[in-house]
Parts: sequence; C-alpha cells; structure tokens
Amino acid sequence: MEDEHFPRLQNSMKTKLRTFARLLWILIIPVLNIFYGVLNHGGANVRSLMTALDERIPLIPAFIIPYLIWYPFVFVMLIVLFTEKRRAYYRTLITLCLGLVSCYIIFHLFQTSIHRPQITDHGWLSLLIRLVYQMDGPYNCFPSIHALTSYLILRGSNECLNLSRVSRLLIGITSWSIIISTVFVKQHVVLDILGAIVLAELLIFAVGKWFPSLVEAKPSNVLKSGRWRKYL
Repeated sequence: MEDEHFPRLQNSMKTKLRTFARLLWILIIPVLNIFYGVLNHGGANVRSLMTALDERIPLIPAFIIPYLIWYPFVFVMLIVLFTEKRRAYYRTLITLCLGLVSCYIIFHLFQTSIHRPQITDHGWLSLLIRLVYQMDGPYNCFPSIHALTSYLILRGSNECLNLSRVSRLLIGITSWSIIISTVFVKQHVVLDILGAIVLAELLIFAVGKWFPSLVEAKPSNVLKSGRWRKYL
C-alpha cells in the first residue's frame, strides 16, 4: 500500500510546487522597483504639472493610511487573482510589469516633481507623512505608479466573477482610496492620476491584442496539444 501511495504523494507535491512557482512571478515587481530609486532624482529638465486645482486640494493626513497599504494590497490582490482566475492573474501581472517599465521610461525622458507642504503638526499621521517624504524624493510623479497599479488591480478583479459583491466593493473602495490618497498627501497631482489611468487602459488594450496574436502566429507543439490551458 505504501508503494502505491508514494507516487501519488510525489505527483501531488510536484503539482503544488509547479503552482507555487507560477505565483512567484510576482517577485519580478520588487526587482523592477529597483529602477524607481535609480530614477528618483532631479536634473536639468524637471517639470511641474501642478494646476490651480491641485493648489486647492488640501493636505489630509488620514489619507496616508490608504497610501501606505498600497504595496501589500497589490501583492495580496495578485494572490487573490491567482486563486480565483489564473487568466486574470497573468494578464494583470503582465500589464502591471509593462506599466512599471513604461513609467520608468517616462521618468527618464519626462521627469516631473511636486512641491510638498511643510508638515508642522506632530500627530502620528503627520509623522507618517514626514517619513514618506524623507524616504521618497519629490520626483517620479507622472504617471503615478500608485494610481496605475491600483487601477490595474481593480480592472483585474472585475474579471473574477466568483468574488462576492462585498469583496468587489471592498476592492473598489481600497483601490480608489489609494488612487485619490496620492493627491491628498501631496505625493502627486491630478494629471499624474489621469496619466496613469490612460496608460493603464492603453496597456490593457495592448496586452489583450498582443498575446492572442502571438499564440496564433507562432503555435508550438505545447500550444497545439492544448497543454497551455493549465496556465489559465
């Protein structure tokens, strides 16, 4: 009996390891984020996209909370997408990575900065804002990576029809809270958000067009056999 169970256990372990390996693709995000620090500095041609509307937007310390939960939110939601709908996971991850690369290219060619207010309050929320200001330079603003990634997560979650209404509502509230927090903690301006959403939509369209065409244009034995469906 032990000899019969061992191959089954071995196959089960291999299946779980293969599944876990596919999830590890999310680790490409922190690798790509290395370029953020490299580009986060001024130069000869640094522009400002601040408008009269941005000058009217107040600093609201409470928004530092959704601003800071952004990073864990993105990773947790990618895991949710992975478990709920594999196709949505891959599409969102690919689009997100392309979005990060696009942002870094824009930062290099069209660097922008933001004028931050002086934080005089000594509350713990204001302390968190000062900490963010110290760790993150006032550059790499357009487009907003916070807004881009949160919007992509929101769009990806819309493909997961098995999620409950409450889950969808919470994801939507969290995503939009992160997006608007960027202007209320004075890390971005309105045009940074608009640019991020436009870029996200363009990349969603491009990924939807490129990858089906690639499968049809260059069919391999794996694709012909139908084994590629295990990735979806």
